[in-house]
Amino acid sequence: MENYLQDINKYITEKLLKRKTDNAYRTLEVKENLVDFCSNDYLGFARDKKLTKEVEKALATLNIPNGGTGARTITGTTNLILDTEKQIAHFHKAEAALFYNSGFTANLGFFAALPYRGDTILYDELIHASIRDGMQLSRANSYSFAHNNLEALEKRLQKAKGKIYVVVESIYSMDGDAAPLTEIMKLCKKYNAALIVDEAHSNGIFGENGSGLVCELGLEKDVFARVMTFGKAIGSHGAVVVGNQNLINFLINFSRPFIYTTAPPPHQVLGVKYAYDKLSFVDDKRLIISNLISLFKTKIKAESSLSLIDSFSPIQCIIIPGNDNVKYLCNKLQEDDFYVKPIVAPTVPIGLERIRICLHAFNTPQEVERLCHTIVKHTKTMDL
Repeated sequence: MENYLQDINKYITEKLLKRKTDNAYRTLEVKENLVDFCSNDYLGFARDKKLTKEVEKALATLNIPNGGTGARTITGTTNLILDTEKQIAHFHKAEAALFYNSGFTANLGFFAALPYRGDTILYDELIHASIRDGMQLSRANSYSFAHNNLEALEKRLQKAKGKIYVVVESIYSMDGDAAPLTEIMKLCKKYNAALIVDEAHSNGIFGENGSGLVCELGLEKDVFARVMTFGKAIGSHGAVVVGNQNLINFLINFSRPFIYTTAPPPHQVLGVKYAYDKLSFVDDKRLIISNLISLFKTKIKAESSLSLIDSFSPIQCIIIPGNDNVKYLCNKLQEDDFYVKPIVAPTVPIGLERIRICLHAFNTPQEVERLCHTIVKHTKTMDL
């Protein structure tokens, strides 16, 4: 009887061994006292002690439970959540917003609920894993198109059937480049398709007061739905889907990851609320990031011939082909006190492995210059 799970355990062991053989095995670790060029905390809100104290003070004044207590459709909806949803919808120039416990569940909940059998979803080939998982649950037909390729998208649109959905990220998480949203929107109008934009990495950074790239381009009235996550520049956790009230009512009724999940606790909601309160007053931080982006790109291009992905966002990536190579370089950078992580296959295609460098408002020009110098120094000793 003790071997009744032998086949399953053998399967698990073999899969893990394959990951180790490919040098793609993931582990959980804590890195302390390194210069952060790794996290998504672009504005430094996650480490903002003043913001933390404001949340703690507000939490002490609320006469509500510490936890979510139940799903939103039962006991989990509070005036705090409703007011925060209204605040966020107004901030992003939308009719309504619906709070999800994470960006992953927001994408899962949207795509599993709305597109259906006979519909068509067209998605950029670099779209996030959470959207891919949601599409698999939707029962709709889904087809990828070449990254940021308008011609490829139009060819897909010409053949699409049923209700048509086009989904892109405003800023791509593993490349840092931007979608040509204005041109994509024109195609969506031409072929009567609904555009959905994941703004995880543009929320707080682009647009007026950090309202996102969609707002910066004046497309908020045309884009059908946006997913605004809080784990990046907002420095917290969770996400909202923003759109018209009809869409939000639909998700409340049909989005299973929303319906059957315990509501977010008050401290999470307050963290988001107070971060949004600050967004209108941190233009100086966004300017610092912009200047650091220019500095980083200039230094890398001047001192090396390394392949730098074209990006004007805080995400800057240098292609270092091969899992072994990119892991070696990141280990060397960590030894030199820089917190940089390798992005390896299968997260990115084989041959396009990279170091992904995130620039923050709390980084200094001196740190960026030293990082560039150290990258160039180590790559000169590598066979690339």
